[in-house]
Amino acid sequence: MHRQELLLFAVPTLIWGSTWYAITLQLGVVPPEWSVAYRFALASLILFAVCAATRQLPRFPPRQHAFLALLGMLFFGLNYVAIYQAERHVPSGLVAVLFSTIVLMTPYLMRVAFGTPVTRRALVAALLGVGGVALVFLPALDGPRAGGLLGLGIAMALVGTLIAALGNIVAVRNNRAGLPILPATAWGMAYGSAAAATAAVVLGVAPMFDARPGYVLSLLYLAFFGSVVAFVAYLTLLKRVGAGPTSFVAISTPVIAMLVSTVVEDYRWSWPAALGVVLAMIGNYLALRPPRN
Repeated sequence: MHRQELLLFAVPTLIWGSTWYAITLQLGVVPPEWSVAYRFALASLILFAVCAATRQLPRFPPRQHAFLALLGMLFFGLNYVAIYQAERHVPSGLVAVLFSTIVLMTPYLMRVAFGTPVTRRALVAALLGVGGVALVFLPALDGPRAGGLLGLGIAMALVGTLIAALGNIVAVRNNRAGLPILPATAWGMAYGSAAAATAAVVLGVAPMFDARPGYVLSLLYLAFFGSVVAFVAYLTLLKRVGAGPTSFVAISTPVIAMLVSTVVEDYRWSWPAALGVVLAMIGNYLALRPPRN
């Protein structure tokens, strides 16, 4: 990657590394499905305002709207609902490890969808990355939560990861179709919010809101930084370097989250966690290093 691409990689990594803590302030009064719906509804409004101010509001034909709705449902809606549901049953550390397998899923989905070859270097990088994340969270891999079901939680985490990986594929398709990133993301987030709200209704979860400062401020942070800024950078990077290398944000993000936890939650490092960081960094280096001519 060149310097610009590295910056685009760093932006969602650093932001999403901090959103792990912000999300903890969302838990409690408001059901997770509705928090996801609020987050992406607000994010889409911000992006639509930016598009209107910069005169970037093209009219997409119905066929393109179908793909934008698919992107929103996969990338901004159902994957978040599945991950939140997973965290009801298993520790967040295990969910992070399972979600990191997106770096294994995405290259093979790219091969199926577009015929993109899976290189040996990419496979080695993915295995190192997933192994590194597993070591970082090794102390947290201690089975189901109280009253939770380990098998169900693992299944939901893997389903959420697969949904997100499929979202990467749809994003690549939309890029190849020439859809501009800002308005496409605005529509995608609007559809994603609707998908999360629909899932809540199907699950019988009544809408609620928490007006306390902690919830409202974390919602604003997640909507603007965690959604608008981070996803625009992520999707721009995906357009430039492809879904495979971009998916390695999922390897770097948990490492940043643990660094944040060290500061705000007094996380104690162990030698397996330190080794995990090293392996994750090596995996990222292999994935992001420009190919030799």
